[in-house]
Amino acid sequence: MLDIALKISITLILISILLNVYRLTAGPDMPDRILALDTMYVNSIALIVLMGLWLNTKIYFEAALLIAMLGFISTVAVCKYILRGDIIE
Repeated sequence: MLDIALKISITLILISILLNVYRLTAGPDMPDRILALDTMYVNSIALIVLMGLWLNTKIYFEAALLIAMLGFISTVAVCKYILRGDIIE
């Protein structure tokens, strides 16, 4: 039962990533594109965690944590660049 639930979850997460790619390329404004990129890395973290559950390894959870930290820092840096035009003051 868990195997079926994981396959369905992975499929739905992949569909959501594809929809994020569409919004990233066709977004009308820059904030829409930033939000799509932010949502894409959250979905990729979910995908990596699901793959770790499916393959029963712990290394995927560490990779998901690393991507989460880098994604947060990059979102803050891009938002600061858009608002101020400079990342480091």
